[in-house]
Amino acid sequence: MLKRALLASSVVLALSSCQSMPTTKADDKPTSADADQFVTELNAKVRKGYAEQASAQWLSVTNINSDSQLVAAKVNERALGDLKSSIEASTKFDAIKPALKPDTARTLHLLKLSTSMPAPKDPAKLGRLTELATKLEGAYGSGKYCRAGETGNQCRDLGKLSEVLAEHGDYDAQLDAWTGWHNVARDMRGDYQEFAGLVNEGAKELGFADAGEMWRSGYDMSPADFEVEADRLWDQVKPLYEQLHCYVRQELTEKYGEKGSVGPMIPAHLTGNMWAQQWGNLFDQVEPYPGVSSLNINAALEAQREAEFAKAKAEALANASKQQRSELTPEELVEAGRAADLANAKLMTRRAEDFYVSLGMPQLPASFWDKAQFTQPRDRDVVCHASAWDMNYQGDVRIKMCITPTEDELSTIYHELGHVYYYLAYNALPPLFQSGAHDGFHEAIGDTVVLSLTPKYLNSVGLVGTPVQSKEAIINEQMKLALDKVAFLPFGKLIDQWRWGVFSGRIQPGEYNKAWWDLKAKYQGVAPAVTRTEQDFDPGAKYHVPGNTPYTRYFLAHILQFQFHKALCDSAGHQGPLHECSIYGNKEAGKRYWAMLQKGQSQNWQATMKELTGTEQMDASAIIDYFAPLMGWLQEKNKGQQCGW
Repeated sequence: MLKRALLASSVVLALSSCQSMPTTKADDKPTSADADQFVTELNAKVRKGYAEQASAQWLSVTNINSDSQLVAAKVNERALGDLKSSIEASTKFDAIKPALKPDTARTLHLLKLSTSMPAPKDPAKLGRLTELATKLEGAYGSGKYCRAGETGNQCRDLGKLSEVLAEHGDYDAQLDAWTGWHNVARDMRGDYQEFAGLVNEGAKELGFADAGEMWRSGYDMSPADFEVEADRLWDQVKPLYEQLHCYVRQELTEKYGEKGSVGPMIPAHLTGNMWAQQWGNLFDQVEPYPGVSSLNINAALEAQREAEFAKAKAEALANASKQQRSELTPEELVEAGRAADLANAKLMTRRAEDFYVSLGMPQLPASFWDKAQFTQPRDRDVVCHASAWDMNYQGDVRIKMCITPTEDELSTIYHELGHVYYYLAYNALPPLFQSGAHDGFHEAIGDTVVLSLTPKYLNSVGLVGTPVQSKEAIINEQMKLALDKVAFLPFGKLIDQWRWGVFSGRIQPGEYNKAWWDLKAKYQGVAPAVTRTEQDFDPGAKYHVPGNTPYTRYFLAHILQFQFHKALCDSAGHQGPLHECSIYGNKEAGKRYWAMLQKGQSQNWQATMKELTGTEQMDASAIIDYFAPLMGWLQEKNKGQQCGW
């Protein structure tokens, strides 16, 4: 269901305009009061300068061209340099850390971890780092696959190629689309190697062993302890994934014969997703009980879009009649289609907004509807990768999407609005506390809400008919969700396993691609159906690698969303199986959720977690509880099969 929602993240921007920070004389010993003043002025300067950087970054991904790329690179270069200066200035308080006020000490700690792209001190290297970062993201956003003889509009972007995989009707066409997109990333390899080296250099200058250790330091525990924690969570959910993998592999083998597997592994291009990230597009192939309670949300959304198209055509015809014309020109029909797409995208977004408002949260500001990117423009390249943006720390919130009338896109909107409402909830905090309790929290907020999109809820808002209540219907519903949620778990873990290896040197440039597929095999049991070599750079085919966005947050979010869902359902007084709970309209659950969102990153995540769930530990038991009916069914179905890989 969340085809692209899990791709969606809040914008990760470095702090800006932090120069001219307060200083003490060389022979003066800094005091706690000096540190308080430093933090106060730092937050003020960050708030003042942030909007410029956010705007430059917004333009660079909503209008990809050499000018917008240059502006974004230069603004980021200046911001990273200012951030570096602020971090260096803050080190004078290290010696008096025990005497600092808790909020001041936490702010200084978060300052050091406030970017995933630490910059080297050397100005030339800093400039090169930002240039590479902008180039890599631009290359991904504008990437297209052109077959022999194809040019211009004949070439296909990621969206068009992904449609081929989603249709899963032609093995060779799927393989061609998969290979074509992965080959687009080949030219990124050298740039990424240089980029990773510069990020590593910046991290080492901040006192970390490498950039991977720096990323793992953002969880209010030691980097080593965090790795152990991530492994523990994976061990909790691995048995469920293994049973799902076993069932899906068998179904694919039945359809494609010997081409349906690569040894004991699933061919990457047959999962219905470009990265084998989520397998929801396989549902109609692997549906346990075909036709039982099929919730056709797509049909309702398509009908809604057609209604908007009819309105747009009627309006265009009315204008044409004033010119004594009875038919529309091809250009006018295209414009009517664009108007219908935009109107429908906004209707879908208002449907998601309604859920949050039903919990007692505020309506989205008027500026959101004026400034967000809802649909793909026809006149320029954009990054369609869905994301949510806070442009000024003061309520200018937006989403950036290319919405189409599908169930996946609807779920993505609910996910993105989770980020947006988190921004609005903690906007009253100082800028350096305006983030998730940890990055997994930010990704989990909207997905927690998505778990409440139960058949009963969907029926209540007119998106599906009266759902069938039966054991078979429950298994179908759980299978559909598991193909996205459970199938994602190992993928969510392996992306950063690869990058941590690159940053630490365990993975050398000469084995980038081999190491990538080794991890895909280890965690996912997925393999390419064609030979991949070190001429390829398949990690670059996934946005978050060239976009330099840490990915473990998504793995954690898939654990947390079920844990949050259970806590909210308990507060709503839900009785019965967890998978039947929807908190839609429950003000008590909404009050507790909003209270958590308002805390932002002002305290350690363990304290925030305890306030909502009663425990300080992340726990995957709720996901096991939620999918208990499916797990029992899979174990029975897989009897006699050789599971595992």
